[in-house]
Amino acid sequence: MNMTHYMSLLADNQPWNLIIFMAIPVIFAETITVTEFIILFSKNTHGSLRAFNRACSIIAGLYFTGIFLYLFPTAFMPLTVNGGWHTWVDVVAVGFYLSGVIFLLPLALLDLGIIGRKRTEEEKMKLHFMLVSGFLVVAHIAMIFGMVNPEIISGMSNMPGM
Repeated sequence: MNMTHYMSLLADNQPWNLIIFMAIPVIFAETITVTEFIILFSKNTHGSLRAFNRACSIIAGLYFTGIFLYLFPTAFMPLTVNGGWHTWVDVVAVGFYLSGVIFLLPLALLDLGIIGRKRTEEEKMKLHFMLVSGFLVVAHIAMIFGMVNPEIISGMSNMPGM
């Protein structure tokens, strides 16, 4: 079976690539989300859970930025320059995965106090929630498209009546 570069990355060097490129970022994002719900419903924005949430956000944002800085020049650019993509579904999977940096880096910057300084605590929490939610959306889109066999997509043009 042919696979997207996203799935190939996760399948290579088992189990390390799966842990490094998927498990760690997604576990952080899910931890941030769950703790965020607890913080929002309890309205306790200054306790130890919020400190844990903040630490997870900073680590996740910086960690995923490192992943982006590693994969963009070593995988995305060579695939683009050399025409190595396995159909558009491959581009979507890798592109959405890498776009996670658009959400996680600002999340870290927000909790480091670099951005959003003039926002109220409630406005920061709303932005925080939108950023982690955005990451989960693009990560799941990447996972879904990453699991598609590109041969199916390239063979669809040969299906009359579809």
